[in-house]
Amino acid sequence: MRFGVVVFPGSNCEQDVVHAAHHLGFEADYIWHGDTDLSGFDAIVLPGGFSYGDYIRCGAVARFSPVMGEVVRYAERGGPVIGICNGFQILTEAHLLPGALLRNSGLKFVCREVPLRAEESVCQWLDVAPGTVLRIPVNHNEGNFVCDEKTLERIREGGQVVLRYCEPDGSRDEGGSAPNGALDDIAGICNERGNVFGLMPHPERVVDPATGGTDGTVFFTSIVSYAAEVAG
Repeated sequence: MRFGVVVFPGSNCEQDVVHAAHHLGFEADYIWHGDTDLSGFDAIVLPGGFSYGDYIRCGAVARFSPVMGEVVRYAERGGPVIGICNGFQILTEAHLLPGALLRNSGLKFVCREVPLRAEESVCQWLDVAPGTVLRIPVNHNEGNFVCDEKTLERIREGGQVVLRYCEPDGSRDEGGSAPNGALDDIAGICNERGNVFGLMPHPERVVDPATGGTDGTVFFTSIVSYAAEVAG
């Protein structure tokens, strides 16, 4: 399994993703934002950071990088693509995922570990029992997921809500459990096919017990298992 990690000007989590993949025994290499060749990669990662300085809107400029045209085509062919934090923002700007990410409610940067509840979904990137609570760190200023009511109904019915912010026991507070004000406590969604996944938390930071836990491991191993099944 070979992960391709796209590097935009302003990315700052690409090394974390490569380290996580290597730590788990997989191959991973960087893809420069000006490249247009994704051949040889089994999955593409858009990492966190501040691509192009978050000018205009988070992900708005990165969406027009030369590499993104090929990322869109790769995803449309069914290739696995994951966007983490800024990568999630880029995926919404590229219309590979619905909705948008706005400033956190309270207008404050959020940086801490949070509990997340895995939902029953079509996502190929995460294979854990619905209701499983994972503890993953968040580190963002624009993680407030929003969409219109029709879109929210569609992604709920289609099994596209992958992760929700929750309380430590897996329940959700009546006033909302999202640290950023996200609609319906949504922390991560996927497309209808389940091959494109965007989430605000950083699973690449929790794959090693020495650095805070291993709850992020499944975000990498699940897609590897899925790819192996598809390949036969």
